[in-house]
Amino acid sequence: MKSLAILIPTYNESFTIVDQLKKLEIFKKSSQDEISVLVIDDNSPDGTADLVDNLQLSWVKVLRRPNKAGLGAAYRAGFAMVLADSSYTHIVTMDADGSHRVEDLPLLIAAIRPGKSITLGTRWMPGGRVLNWPKGRQWLSKTGTKYAKLALKIDLNDLTGGYRIYSTELLNALNLKTMQATGYCFQIEMAMAADLAGAVATEVPITFVERINGVSKMTKSIVIEALIQITRWGVVRRLRPNADK
Repeated sequence: MKSLAILIPTYNESFTIVDQLKKLEIFKKSSQDEISVLVIDDNSPDGTADLVDNLQLSWVKVLRRPNKAGLGAAYRAGFAMVLADSSYTHIVTMDADGSHRVEDLPLLIAAIRPGKSITLGTRWMPGGRVLNWPKGRQWLSKTGTKYAKLALKIDLNDLTGGYRIYSTELLNALNLKTMQATGYCFQIEMAMAADLAGAVATEVPITFVERINGVSKMTKSIVIEALIQITRWGVVRRLRPNADK
């Protein structure tokens, strides 16, 4: 039996977080594994953290952060809190807005490999789908992954996807404090670090559903950050092929 902590970063997700937690509660009741949730809130003005606390779910905790500091910073704070408890075997990362379907979670869990492992919910592979995304957004995601694959020499089909399961054995082997990516580039940094650490990577096709409520966090600055960071990491990996994260 596995013990999984699901990390859900939030910023103004009061319209979506309750529904996502209700779906996770249904899954938890049917699962043979131990499931808990950590909502990592960056001081949402809409009261997301208070809303979650008021649900009084014993298996859900809220990590309140003082301000909005980016996706990467939120996840690193969540990792640190969960890894302090040695009872967890795996950490799941997923969005609060419903784009990462709870229905796909059993498939991800079933695909977990022993030891240092990363299991990736993948949109751009046979069986994977994206719903309600405009063609331009799909092109941006596919192109970003293709560029990252080429620059970093990592043979994965969805390096920017955030629906993942990391083994705590892998996360404990990484120097998470040295990581700096703040936006969605964090997903690429984690995939690269896992690759450098020799983790077993497994891709599972998922259906990604674009959010209906709330506002997307994707901005031009996030795209620029990713382009610059990937290029920098790619150069380092070629000049210093034995460099270890």
